[in-house]
Amino acid sequence: MIEALKGEEIINKVGGRFKLTALIQKRMLELMQGGRPYVQRKKGMTDMEVVIQEILEDKIGIDFEKSDILRPEQLK
Repeated sequence: MIEALKGEEIINKVGGRFKLTALIQKRMLELMQGGRPYVQRKKGMTDMEVVIQEILEDKIGIDFEKSDILRPEQLK
């Protein structure tokens, strides 16, 4: 299991577990269809690890302005 998924930082970054799951699924599909990673892929790095690293480095995220999804700070 990827260590970053055990903490709350990545979950809070996108506003919840379900939003995180949706973002991961969408990006994984893009990578499987030939999309290029936005981070340097280290030797032996899986697609899942690439996606998690992209989220942690703010290379990908949810576009709250184009969707009707509330921002994480609006949920409190």
